[in-house]
Amino acid sequence: MNTIDLLKYILPNEILEYFEVTDVKEQQGLLTFCLDEKNNLPEELPQGDYESKGFAPPIRIQDFPIRDRAVFIEVRRRKWIDKKTDKVYSRTWELTANGTKYTKEFGAFLKELAG
Repeated sequence: MNTIDLLKYILPNEILEYFEVTDVKEQQGLLTFCLDEKNNLPEELPQGDYESKGFAPPIRIQDFPIRDRAVFIEVRRRKWIDKKTDKVYSRTWELTANGTKYTKEFGAFLKELAG
């Protein structure tokens, strides 16, 4: 089993389809997975000539703890620019539970736990 296969058991299901892990940090009881959106142009963009132009500031999402360590996922969304119009586009990802900074799965677990 390689690292990517192992991460499929740790990270939310859809995340590895659209993001790649760029770093894993452990410090002071925190485990942080850093992910960047893959450079796959969104199909929903209007016809045009686009270029990847870096990333939006990262968002930080809390997930299930692992081995007594708090787990966070830092996600950077990619930005694309239309070379003709200079308009910038990026995808909107719904990675968190409504009104929280928790992954959907962790938010549902906490909601069920609270009753």
